[in-house]
Amino acid sequence: MSPNGEPVLRVEGLVKAFGGFLALNGVGFHVRAGEVLGLVGPNGSGKTTCINVISGLYPPTFGRVIFESQDVSSLPSHKLVHKGIARTFQVPKPFMTLTVRENIEVAAAFGGRKQADIGALLAAVDLEGFSSKPASELNSVQQKMLDLGRALATSPRLLCVDELAAGLSLQELDKMAEKLRALAAGGMGLLVVEHLMSFIDKVTDRVIVMNAGKEIFEGRLAEAIKDPGVIEVYFGAEHG
Repeated sequence: MSPNGEPVLRVEGLVKAFGGFLALNGVGFHVRAGEVLGLVGPNGSGKTTCINVISGLYPPTFGRVIFESQDVSSLPSHKLVHKGIARTFQVPKPFMTLTVRENIEVAAAFGGRKQADIGALLAAVDLEGFSSKPASELNSVQQKMLDLGRALATSPRLLCVDELAAGLSLQELDKMAEKLRALAAGGMGLLVVEHLMSFIDKVTDRVIVMNAGKEIFEGRLAEAIKDPGVIEVYFGAEHG
């Protein structure tokens, strides 16, 4: 699906202060249904903080988060899940004593999808063979897949993905890129935080490059890597 229509997410003048430190300093962008937008930048640039605010983990200090034309800036995470915003975490947080299937079932029930096809969700994240295993017995990559499965179990219309590609093999990266592109093709909006540029190149339609809590570039990754400002603060620091 080509991204079009009214943005599913619009972030306006987002500021997040921790004491005197501005983790976000006036960030603004949008994500349309069917679009994958990447957030890239050096460590400490504000990428994960941005997702934390959008998903309701932190309230914004100033600015607004507009989801499907509604101001949801002040809503906590559990209410945003019910509205259609889900996320994954850099470090997955499954219920370790529950089985893989039970983890998906809990997420589906929490998201109001008691009739969800749990088998299909397990298959979508390549965990159908691990259904009865406790989450504690999964390796780190499998726990990332379970984290994605739990997010998808809530039927989100916006999915925030925080460094899901870390630790994946080249083959797993290709499969993950295909999964995320398929979600976008089905009409979901995705916001992807990632350091691995080859993965970002495969999966995104546009990128926002951040530095020191501000966005310094918006456009395609192929254009970003030629931008002098981006090269100086991010790509230059990494590859120079």
